[in-house]
Amino acid sequence: MWIVSIALRRPYTFLVAALLILLSMPYVLRNISTDILPSIDIPVVAMLWQYNGLSAPEMASRITRTAERSMTQSVDNIERTESISVAGGAVIKVFFQHGTDIRTALAQVLAGSNAAYRSLPAGVSPPQVVQYSATDLPLLQLGVSSSVVPETEVGELANDVVRNTLRTKRGVELTAPFGSRNRQLAVDIDAAALLARGLTPADEIGRASCRERV
Repeated sequence: MWIVSIALRRPYTFLVAALLILLSMPYVLRNISTDILPSIDIPVVAMLWQYNGLSAPEMASRITRTAERSMTQSVDNIERTESISVAGGAVIKVFFQHGTDIRTALAQVLAGSNAAYRSLPAGVSPPQVVQYSATDLPLLQLGVSSSVVPETEVGELANDVVRNTLRTKRGVELTAPFGSRNRQLAVDIDAAALLARGLTPADEIGRASCRERV
């Protein structure tokens, strides 16, 4: 090769160049930019589904499986899918083949999720579709449980006390707690009494919700 021929004819030139590279290495390493979590182009799209009141097995059978089946039928270049189902929520990750255009993948997953949404049970929340990256990986997961306190109170303590305490720490970013049961209210309405006062059931339910928040 031509570079080998030049090196044989001018060995001192290449030796000086190698020494300059070696001597400049400490300066380069000291000034090079670093990032704990660099931006990595990963062709993965995540879907977040919510349906309050369903247990984890019901979420898997009624929501997760239907959504995954819809992805395989309407989205191209899928390598594999992974899903996690918890009480009231599910996360589906769609992994694409290397080199897939992530913008096209996002558009296809969004269209497929909308198609799956129309075939799901009434009451399910519209899915959130986001691009998944290495910076979205959690550094710490905290689980809260109790054998004495009811599950609804555990969820309220985790959301109102634990989460609010941790979010004040510098540099901490949190997600909403998941996996617990939400408090539900049952209201018995006297339709005749409401009609006599010119009220509707929606008015009474709204007033009951305000009293509960207070």
